[in-house]
Amino acid sequence: MYRHTLPHHLLERIFGEDPAETWFTPRFYLRKSYSIVAFTLMGAVAHLALPPVRRPALRGALIVGAFSALIEVLQKLHGAPEGLGWSSFDVGCGAAGGWLGVSAVTYAARRRAGSSRR
Repeated sequence: MYRHTLPHHLLERIFGEDPAETWFTPRFYLRKSYSIVAFTLMGAVAHLALPPVRRPALRGALIVGAFSALIEVLQKLHGAPEGLGWSSFDVGCGAAGGWLGVSAVTYAARRRAGSSRR
């Protein structure tokens, strides 16, 4: 009776794949927003863990985008129904999240440095 309301089933229904999903369904935007937030956190952590580079946001986007691409390949190997267009969009969300995470950390560091000078 409660099989479909257990937490893992509920999360799967909210964030899982749906073959009927289109660009116009609210669930699509919820899932992509969640994806960008998760990859933003990953980009921020990667930036803080790695040594400084000249273009940190680009590095974050490439690292997180590559990780997202790996996830897409593994999902395809396990029979995911998504086509190349959806997978490419997901990788783009990953790269955008990585860029956003590094940009947020960089912005916060600049603000801290600017406020400590006053």
